Order: sequence, then structure tokens, then C-alpha cells
Amino acid sequence: MIDAATTPGRKDVGTLAVASLFVGLGLVTLYDVTTYSDSDSVVFPTFVAYALIFCSVLVIIRSWLWPNPHNGFGSGDWWRRLLLVVTMLAACLVMPFSGFLPATAIAFAGGLVAARHEGWDTRSALVFAASGVFIMAGFYALFRFALGVPLP
Repeated sequence: MIDAATTPGRKDVGTLAVASLFVGLGLVTLYDVTTYSDSDSVVFPTFVAYALIFCSVLVIIRSWLWPNPHNGFGSGDWWRRLLLVVTMLAACLVMPFSGFLPATAIAFAGGLVAARHEGWDTRSALVFAASGVFIMAGFYALFRFALGVPLP
């Protein structure tokens, strides 16, 4: 049996598909911001959408011209990937009801558990919890006071 990932000349289909999805999401975002009534609210999502489209097109061009046969989903821990996606979606769904800080705590905790490969002990849990509180408070202050973004 021939391994499709190592066949010469094979394009990196996964990278092309995901980058194309991100181009599509950027276009949807650009369309969505046309419905915003406040012109100040359009700047940040528009900038991020253009950056997402630009970077995704660069990835598509690079992957198309110089495919990497070793790219792919790999053999890592799938539960970590799923946990990260689920916690990000949960944070997005919870934010309108609970507010910015609880939703950010969900995202931070899920991302931390997904990213930490070493074992947990009491000291590391306390250090990460304290750093998480400072990071979340910093982002809250940045968005609320420095940037003037209304938060739920």
C-alpha cells in the first residue's frame, strides 16, 4: 500500500482546505461588518479579517508551490485538540450570558489543560491560576478601558 502523504508531487490537501476555510471565514466577516451601525466597531474586525485572508492566501500559495509531505494531522493527542476546540466554542457560547471574565476563564483553563503535557502538582496549578487571573484582568483592562470596547 502506498502512503498518500509521502507520494511525490502530492499537494498538502489538509493545509489547503483549512487555509481556504479561513479565507471564507474572512470574507464572511467582511460581509458581516457591513451591517454594523457604529463605524468605530468596524475597524478591528475588518483589520483582522483582511489579515486572516492575506495570511491564508500566503499559506495556500506556499503549500501549493512547495507541498510538505510530512504535514498533516500527525499522531499527537487528539483529546487535547478536541478539548481546545470545545473550550473555545464553550467560551464563545457562554460569554453573552456570563460575561467576559467567566468565559475567558473557561477558555484559559481549557487551553492550559490542553497545552500542558507535564504532570500537575499543587505549586504549578497555583502559579498557572494566578498568572491566568493577571492575564485575564489585563485583557479586561485593555479592552474595557484602553480600547473602550464594551464587554458583556
